[in-house]
Order: sequence, then C-alpha cells, then structure tokens
Amino acid sequence: MVLINIGEKMLQNDEKEFLRQRLIVNFEEPVNQLAIQLAALIAKIARYDWPREWRSLIPTLLDVIRGQNPLAQHRALLILHHVVKCLASKRLVPDRRLFQELTSSVFSFILNVWNTYTESFLIMASNGADTNQIQEALEKALLLLRILRTLIVNGFNKPSESHDAMSFLEIVFERARTCLECRKTLISRGIQMEVCDKFIIHLTKVLIGVLEMHPFCYVELIPTSLEFSVFYCFTEAGQALAFERFVIQCLNLMKGILLSTYYKPAKVLKDTKNPLTLRANQLRQEFFTPETLAEICSRLVTHYFLLTPAELELWDTDPESFVVDDGGESWKYSLRPCTECLFVVIFHHFGEVLVPVLVELMQRHHQPVDPNNLHAILVKDAVYNAVGLAAFDLYDEVNFDQWFSTTLKEELKIRSNNYRIIRRRVCWLIGRWTTVKLSTELRPELYKLMVEVLSPEEDLGVRLAASDALKLAIDDFQFNPEEFSPYLEPAFSLLFSLLKEVKECDTKMYVLYVLSFMIERAGSEINPLVGALSSYLPALWQECEEHNMLRCAIISTLVHLEKALGSESVLIEPLVVGVIALSCDVNQNCHVYLLEDGLRLWLALLQNAAAPTLAIMELAKNLPAVLEKSFEHLKLCLYIVQAYVILSPQEFLSQRGAIIIETLRSLLGDLNSEGVVMIMTVFELCLCASPRQGAELIKPVLITIFENMYKEEEVTMTMTMYLSIVARVLWFYKDIFIQVISELTRKMGGNEVREEVVLGEIIRIWVNRMPYIPLLERRKLLALALCSLLGPDSPPCVLHYFPLIISNIVGTLNDITKLDDIKCENIGYAIESLSISAQSSPSQHDDEEYGNKHEQRKRRLDFSDPLPSISLKDTLQNQLLTLRRLIGDNQFNQLMLTLHPEIDKELKLYVSL
Repeated sequence: MVLINIGEKMLQNDEKEFLRQRLIVNFEEPVNQLAIQLAALIAKIARYDWPREWRSLIPTLLDVIRGQNPLAQHRALLILHHVVKCLASKRLVPDRRLFQELTSSVFSFILNVWNTYTESFLIMASNGADTNQIQEALEKALLLLRILRTLIVNGFNKPSESHDAMSFLEIVFERARTCLECRKTLISRGIQMEVCDKFIIHLTKVLIGVLEMHPFCYVELIPTSLEFSVFYCFTEAGQALAFERFVIQCLNLMKGILLSTYYKPAKVLKDTKNPLTLRANQLRQEFFTPETLAEICSRLVTHYFLLTPAELELWDTDPESFVVDDGGESWKYSLRPCTECLFVVIFHHFGEVLVPVLVELMQRHHQPVDPNNLHAILVKDAVYNAVGLAAFDLYDEVNFDQWFSTTLKEELKIRSNNYRIIRRRVCWLIGRWTTVKLSTELRPELYKLMVEVLSPEEDLGVRLAASDALKLAIDDFQFNPEEFSPYLEPAFSLLFSLLKEVKECDTKMYVLYVLSFMIERAGSEINPLVGALSSYLPALWQECEEHNMLRCAIISTLVHLEKALGSESVLIEPLVVGVIALSCDVNQNCHVYLLEDGLRLWLALLQNAAAPTLAIMELAKNLPAVLEKSFEHLKLCLYIVQAYVILSPQEFLSQRGAIIIETLRSLLGDLNSEGVVMIMTVFELCLCASPRQGAELIKPVLITIFENMYKEEEVTMTMTMYLSIVARVLWFYKDIFIQVISELTRKMGGNEVREEVVLGEIIRIWVNRMPYIPLLERRKLLALALCSLLGPDSPPCVLHYFPLIISNIVGTLNDITKLDDIKCENIGYAIESLSISAQSSPSQHDDEEYGNKHEQRKRRLDFSDPLPSISLKDTLQNQLLTLRRLIGDNQFNQLMLTLHPEIDKELKLYVSL
C-alpha cells in the first residue's frame, strides 16, 4: 500500500481520501484568518492530488459558488483562488497542459460571475446602499478578479485566440474608469474602502501580467493602454480621480510597453521576423507624437520630480530616512523611483525629440534663484534631477565643464536653509556627470568642493550626497590617485566623522562603503589615516549584531584594510580573526549573509600575514565544514587552503591535512572539469610545499587519480593535472607510485590483470597526451619522470613504448633548450632555458618588490622546488647510459633502431652515447 510521510506519522490512501472529502464539506468558517489558512491547506494538497486523486474538488467549489449562501460563496471563492494560484505555479509541461484545460473549462463561468458582482458593487455604490453590502460584493469581485488574472496569465497559450480572454482584457479599462469614479463618490460620502483601491490596482495587474507573459497577444491593446495611462497620470482630469498606487501601476504599464524586447524591431526593419513586432513598434510611434512626448516630459519634471511637503518634512525630522536609496525594484511600489525610471526609458527611446525640451528647461532654470522662493528652488531641483538622469543622452548638448566651473560651483556656496535642496542636488548632479563628461583638469576642484561640503556644519542630507559624489569620482576610470592625494586626509577624516555621527545602520553601511572604496583606491597611502577607523570598527561590529548587511560592509572594509596595511595588518588581527571565526562558522545563522565576505577577509588575512599565529591556524578548524556545505564558494575555499599550505605547510598539513584532503576527495565526483582542476592544484601544491608529508596525505586520492587517468575520459586540462601529480610522485617517491599501481591493478581485475599491463596503459596515455600540454614547466616534469622509468628495474612495457618516451623527451628538450648556434651539433652549446642555477635565490630586497607576503612565500616556494635546477639533458644521458649498461649494447642498439630517424638525429644533439 502507498504511504505518505507527514512528520513521523504515515497516512494511508483511505485516510487521505477521508481528509480530502472532509475538507470540502463545510464552507461556512466564520473566522476569516482560519478560512485563509484552510484555503492554503486545500491548495497545497490540490497541488499534489488534483486531478487524479481529487477530481471532485473543482466541481464542488463551482457548485458552492453557484449557490445562494453568501458566506459559503465567499469561502469557496477564497479556496478556488488559492487552488488556482497553486496549480499555476507548476512548471512541468503535463501540469501546464492540465492547467490550460482547467482554464478553458472554468474561465467563461468565472468571468460571468465576476461581471455580476462587479455590476452589483457599482449599482449599490451609486445608489448609496449599505456599506457592508457594498464591501461584501466588492470582496467577492476582487477574489474573482484574482482568479481571472491567474487564469489569463498562466492558463492560455495565446489569450488572443480566446474570445472570452480578449473580452475580459478590453473590459478591464472600462471597469477601471468606472471604479475610479465610484471611488471618488464613496470618498465624497466619507467612505474609505481599502478593498476598492485593491480592486482597481488588481485591474492594472491583469494588464501588466498579460503584457509580460503574452506580449504579442497584447499588441492591439497598446494604444488603449497608453491613452489610459497618460490620461490618469498626465492630465488634470485624470489626476483628480487617480491615487498614488494606481499612478505607479499606470506608469509601470507604460514603461513595460516601451521596454518590451518583443516590441523592438531589428535595426533594418525588413529583417524583423515577427510582423507583430513591427505592428507594436508602429503603434508606439503613432501614439508618442512630439507634442505628447513634450507634455509627458514636462509633467514628469515639473510635477512628479518636485520634492513634496512630506519629503521636506522627513528631511527636517529624519534626514537619514530621507536620503536612503531604496534601490532594487523600488520602482514597482514607490512613486519617485517609478517616475525617474520611466523618464530614463522615455528619454532613451525618444531622445531626438526630448533633448531640446530638456535643454530648454535647463536653460530656463540653470541660474541661481532667490533662496526665499521655495517653489522656484523645487523646480530647479527637479530640472537638475532630470539633467542628471539623462546625462548620457545630453553628452553633446551640455558644456558641463563650463556649468561646473560657474553656476554649480557658486551654488554650493549659497548658505540659505532652503538652498540646501540645491546644494544636495548639485552634489548628486556632479557625481552623475563626473562619470560622463568632466575634464581631468577639473577633478582636483571637484575633490576640493566635495571635501568642503563634507564639513560637519553642512546639512546631513547634503553631506551624504557629497560622499556619494566623491565615491563616483573615485570609481571613475580616469581617477588619478596622485591628484586626489592632497585631499585624501581631510576627505577620509570627514567621512569617518560622518560615519560616527549617523545613527541608522543603513546610513552607516552606505558611508562605510565609501570609506572602504577610498581605502581600496588609495592603497598603502591610506595607512597613516586608518588608526581611528580600526579602533572604531570593533565597537560598530558589536552594535550591529542584528544588522547583517552592515556587518557585510564592515567585513568588506576590513578586506581593503588588510590589503592596504599589508604586513602592518597585524594591528587589526584580533578583530579580523574574530570576524572570520563568526562569519565562516556554518553553525551560526548569520553565516548565510556573511560567509562570502568572510571568506574574502580570511584569504586577505592569510595573504598578508607575516607569520602563522596560533589564532590564524586555529581558524582552519572551520574549513572542512565550509567546504562541505558551501559548494558555491569552493573556489574561495580552495584559495584559502592553498594560502595555508604556503604559509605553514608542515603545521597545517599535520593538523588539518587529512580531513581537508578527505573532504576534497569526497567532492571530486560532483565537480565539473574546472572544479577538479582546482582541487588537483591543491594536491600538487601539497606535494611541492611538503613533499613526503604531502605524498602520504594524498595517497588515498592517488588511486582515484590513477584510475581516472587510466579510463582516459578526462578533458585536456584535467588530464594535465593528473599527469603532473603522477609524474611528481613517480619522480620523488617511486615506492608510492608502485604501491598505487598495485592497488589499481587489484581494483581493475585482481588476478586477471597484471601490474605490467596497467602500467603499460598508464604510459600509453601519458606519452599520447603529453604533446598537448602547453606549459613547458609541466612538460619538463613529465619528461624527467619518463626518464626515471628508463632505469634498472624497467619492465618490458616501458621498453615497448621506448620510441614514444624518447620522442616526448626530445620534443620537450627542443622546446626548453636554447642553442647558441642551431647548426652546431656540439652539445656543449645547449642551455636549458628553464633551469635555475644553484646560486639563484630570491633576495630580501626582491621579496619586498614582489607583492604581498603570500606572493613572496609563493616565490620562495618556486625557488625551493628542485625540479627547475635539474638538467633534463643530463638526466636523459645518465639514464640511457645506465640502460645501455644493464641490457647490453646489442639490445640497446636494437632499441635505438626503433626511433624515428629525425628523433634519433635530434637526440644526438643532446646526448652522447
């Protein structure tokens, strides 16, 4: 019998059937909150059981909706709404087909019922009926509208092919107009009905949903939609009926029509594949006449962009809340971001028409105004806002250098309280135009002005705008640290004072990001200035325990501090270690927010540490869990492992090596080739940094590496890493190599497969893949390891591949050897370009010139590797002479005859036999 697991209890099929039937017996739950929970429960069950096990659900709900019990009708509609929404969320093709079948069977009925209840609401509202009756009818109409929206957006392949669907869309506009007038009537009677606002908003959501999901079916509705939106957003008569949330929806509908990629024709119109795209573009062009565009642009700037009394009051009472940037998708629900976003979109689409309009507005309002004329100041602020938003489109029309050097510069000096509005906007405007068009010669003046505005005597809103402008200027690709150097100390000091002064975590986070950015761009020059900030950050870290985004900003700042301070970062090590310990502990809830930044800080700490301290080494205990549970941060984690291996190889590998290696081994099967290469790089580094210890630690993984190599299924880069590790083990620890070959033989077939056969297959793959390895250092390593096979205990399989072995070694010699005279066959003239003399070693002075401590340690590790100092030419000669002595001249000469004549000739350039 099939069972379902709920918690620790099991429901049998007959029990589930009993529950399903009981859930749709009573539709008269009086408590609304309980009714909502019950509807959500039924919908979740329906997602799994409808239609196969619960075919009666939809017919039962429809029967109740047809009935005369008002409460039961409402509850059935509520359940149907949740069920339809749940079913629409399923994305598999069979499920979507079922939902389309459901839509075709119920849409007409739901549409008729919706029309009935909507008409009832309008009639009762116009006749002055009881408020409760109006509310009841409208609530049912809203539920039906929500169902219709879900059905039309998700239940039709092409709504344009359904008469009912298109009729519904066409009537939406008329219903919205009527309901807006009805709303005004109700308000005039002192009746505030929130459900009426929701109903009107949901009508616009239907339009936006269809536009997004079925853009080609919406084409013929474009003119009506634009006329509708423009009337209610940009005419006196329409604005008298509209309310803010509705205006936002209408503006977003306009923006959606303009931004739809489906309505964008090819640059050459005849290359456009879909005729509906051309039709949509034609309808847009016909509607947006120059007169209409000019009116929309003017209204946006002089009406919607004006700061409202509520915003000015907020600036006075809570400036930090006033300046906070909602960012993200705030244009969906906030009027100011919505209007600004629409302005940018319209300007981008119709720049040729709108540029002269905005330039004329700018010329009319660019001169300073009377500080006591608040309206003139607000209009000027709005125009400056528009000029900043359209900066890229105005590039050729505005001489910003001249404007900056005259009007804008002077306006920052006007100290009137009202003029703070313009001072703030000028800072914002300068920040936007700095990245577009500001001469290099004027940048020092910009830095000077922003530092002056950051003064504690200035209004807080203006100072925050100046900090943003400064960040944008520093972020610009033309930024010159030397030009900024005279202003670094005062700017940093004033920003730090601002950081301490602001109260809200969001504002602190914003200012801290500016400081962090300055630290990053200034580099080591910032070092003398960061003492106070370093002392303040621990207290700030404790204060913002519940504000993880601010903690992310602190961690980001610490990363830049670590890099800027370099070896001097030991001063902040206690704080850094504590931050890493918390943010990189997967058992802490906050790691979800802090882990990635914490890992970056951890890596920066290791890269700049002068020596391994107890606290730094203790952090490594968190690594295995992070590797297991944070797959998306694998690359960062592997960089951290590498940094530990380079920092203190013996200590790290002895303390954490076994568990780290085992964790990485367990991940190999789930990784693509790039991930495998990264892990192999760690294993190779272990072999280089602590050869014997590393070889013993990775021995359990070697069998996997040898096996994968034996199967020859890997891509070139992965095989290159396998070959490099196998070659290094063979060269340094032949005993381990032999052990792994024995284990692989047992795994491949026990007594049926001989070790010599397995070794022969490994060599075959080796010599066939080796020519495709581009890095000469790796080719030399592989060639040296091949030389080691030509020894006294070489099995017959080695001699079988003798021609290919010699061919690869000679090919490598050709690539790494310089000949003083290519025509000279005197081998004394051959010099290996990759060889390092015994006297070569990095000096302390060289270290100081070679990046951070991590880079210096890497360089010393490279110099300590014995392989570069080993002569491949001499090794080959010694091995061949030894082989000749062991097998005798006759057999050796027979081997030499197997070589290709050209290879034999090249071989004699390097060895004398």
